[in-house]
Order: sequence, then structure tokens, then C-alpha cells
Amino acid sequence: MTLSVSLPRPRLRHLRRAVRRVTGRGVDLSHPSRSPLGSAVENCVVFEEGVRRARDCSAAEALERVRKGEDRSFVWLGLHEPDQEELDSLADLFGLHPLAVANAAGPHRRPRLMRYDDTLFAVFKTVRYVEHEELTASSEIVDTGELVVFTGRDFVITVRNGPSGSLGPIREALEDNPDQLALGPAAVLHALADHVVDEYEAVADALQDDLDAVESEVFSAAAGRVDPGRIYQLKRELLELRRAVAPLDRPLLALTDPLKPMPPVPPELQPYFRDVADHLARTVEQITAYDGLLDSILQAHLAQVTVAQNEDMRKITAWAAIIAVPTMGCGVWGMNFDFMPETKWVWGYPLALGLMVTACFVVHRSFRRNGWL
Repeated sequence: MTLSVSLPRPRLRHLRRAVRRVTGRGVDLSHPSRSPLGSAVENCVVFEEGVRRARDCSAAEALERVRKGEDRSFVWLGLHEPDQEELDSLADLFGLHPLAVANAAGPHRRPRLMRYDDTLFAVFKTVRYVEHEELTASSEIVDTGELVVFTGRDFVITVRNGPSGSLGPIREALEDNPDQLALGPAAVLHALADHVVDEYEAVADALQDDLDAVESEVFSAAAGRVDPGRIYQLKRELLELRRAVAPLDRPLLALTDPLKPMPPVPPELQPYFRDVADHLARTVEQITAYDGLLDSILQAHLAQVTVAQNEDMRKITAWAAIIAVPTMGCGVWGMNFDFMPETKWVWGYPLALGLMVTACFVVHRSFRRNGWL
């Protein structure tokens, strides 16, 4: 008679860690019910000769099948926001480097592509354009997520963190092209990089509309009422996009160097990665041009505000000078001395008023001619 005991999941996790400390090896993950990856796994697919083999199995069973099968077979394991224990179990199963696993834990990682033994570790920043009716000083325009990819000889592991979007459409597109998929796990890495760079281009093109709207407002007749906070907000969102795009330029070029091949990327895929690198370079140049244009727009707006303030000051000064003319006249004739010219003359008062009006008219005409009014 066999006695089976079911342990709660937290206690089971402590037991796995204890076994790993004692034996120095990972626990058996060959059965889904004993696999700590169950809560994070989105899909586990086996490809043989570029064709998907539909069969429900755990990550350990899929890896065992691949390594017992043909050379051109691999497993694609997709996870969404795994915790540290799940990543440790993943490292034990696939033999991942500890530094790569440590870098994959948690979001807010810098985009990079590094080689650990025969495994490529890539971090992509995914971006999404946030639709909005009007740009404000607090509008969120670019939403970022994270996609971590481990690419080995016979496996691809994707880890999504944050709003990075589903990878189902990419997998379906690859399944429609078995010749490309037969090139191995690097074909999946290329498809992921191509998709991420396409999203960069789409977001950069969408930002063009916001940039044009801000530029039109700054150079319109009501430019003095433009909120500079909107320009700063657009510049901050553009900087966030640049932080996601620019660091990938050199790593992608490293995959296209025929003199320094980087396994597991075969030579047949290097031209494809070169095409992705070209698209990325154009996007980086586009973002850099946007940033320079925003600087010019901001400087133009500040110059317009300064000119408008100077014009207001000139108008205020001109009107103050005009008002000073009758003020001076009234001050002179209002001192109430007995012996003053024209105080006893019947036409003295109309003459004084006429002189003040004439002087104000002459001063006003002079300011108008000089462009102060």
C-alpha cells in the first residue's frame, strides 16, 4: 500500500530549497504538479524541424524530449512575471548562469545583450503609445514594459514583466514560416527583436503628431498662452523612449559580425539581425531629431515669451510717459502762488488744457512711429 502526502505549496517550496542546499542540485521538475513554474508559465511549446508539436507537457518533459530528439528541435518556454524561486528553478532545469538569472529578476533593467557560455541573455524594453485626446503637462504618452529572453542551443525562454504585450501573435507568425523556425532558437530571438523594434518605429511615428501639434501652437498667434509644461512633458516621454531604444544599437550589431560569431546565432540569420539593427539605427536617429526639434521649439517659445514681455514693457513705458505730460502741467499750475503767468488771464485755463493735449498727442505720435504703441 502506498501512502501519499500532499504538502501545502509554501511548505513544499521550503522543502525544495532544503533539498537544493543539501544535495546541491535542483528538485525533480518532470511532473507539472511538482513544478514551481506552474503559476508563471504561459506556454511551453516544442518545435521539431520548424513544426510545432502539439502536446501538453511540463517544462522538464519538453526539455527531455528535445534533448533526446533531433538536433533541429527546441523548446520555447514563456513566463510572465515569475518570482525569484521560479527563476531559480528555471536555472536549475536549463543550466542558466546565475548572473543572467539575477539580472532577469524584477523590472527596470537596462536593455542589453550578453553572452553567458553558450546562452545569450537579452533584455528588451517594450514600448506602447498611450492614446490621449490632448497633451497636458502630466500626460503619459509612452508606456514601457520589459521582455527578457534566454536563447540556448535547444531552448528559448521568454520572461515578460510589466505591460509588455502577449507573444502569441509572434509565435503564430513564426509557425506559419517553418523554414525560418527550423533555423533554431535564434529565429525566435530575431522575431522578438524585430517585433520590439517595429513597436519602437510605430511609437516614434505616433509621437510625430504630438510634436507637430506643439510646434503649431508655439508658432501660432496665441503662442503666449502655450503651457511650457506640455513641452517638457513631451520631452520627458521622448527621453523615456530613447532610454529603451538607444542601448540596443551596439548589441544588435554584435550579432551581425561575421568575424566574431555569437552562438547560438547561425550565419544564415546574421543578415536578418543586420536588417533589424538598421531599423533600430533609423529609429534612434529619428528620436534624436525629435529631441533636437523639441529643444528648438522650447527655445523659440521662451524667446517669444521674452519678446512679448519686452513689448508689454514698452507699451507700459510709453503710456506712462504720455500720462506724465499732463501730470507735470497740472503740477506746475496747481501750486497756487499769487504771481504766476497767465493765472489772471481769462484764456489761461483753456490754453493750458490745449497745450497739455497737444503735448500728449505729439508724444503719442512719436511712440507710434517708433513702434512702441
